[in-house]
Amino acid sequence: MPVIYVSIAEQTLKLFDDNQLIKQYPISTAANGTGQQQGSFQTPLGRHLVRAKIGANCPLNAVFVGRRFTGEVYDEKLASQFPQRDWILTRILWLSGQEPGYNRLGKVDSMRRYIYIHGTPDTEPMGIPASHGCIRMRNNAVIELFERMPVYTQVIIEP
Repeated sequence: MPVIYVSIAEQTLKLFDDNQLIKQYPISTAANGTGQQQGSFQTPLGRHLVRAKIGANCPLNAVFVGRRFTGEVYDEKLASQFPQRDWILTRILWLSGQEPGYNRLGKVDSMRRYIYIHGTPDTEPMGIPASHGCIRMRNNAVIELFERMPVYTQVIIEP
């Protein structure tokens, strides 16, 4: 079974299968650093799993709002119409915490915080913290990861 390791310090996502590194991707985690609290706009730490996969068969740069494909496809014109939007594109891997009181239940619940691994515009930087709490990836990379990951894949987010 595959396992995903997210390193906040390295700003990387590593995919392992049978303890073998399969692929490594640059990512962007929260600009506000790490933290568990709802409303913190921080990336939560600890053991998670992919609770839901959203966006199968949607086009590259598909726009999601509230986990629903809007029918829009991100481009420069759309970006200029909505300059403040936190773009969630292409695919969503919705994470659920596995450690009660730390990243699950109450005010620290990663799923209730809507923490995802998702695509982002190619203009957004990778390798530096810049998100609002989620784990951002390049769109082609998130498609590749999405295709390889079954639901309930373990995700470990480390400092």
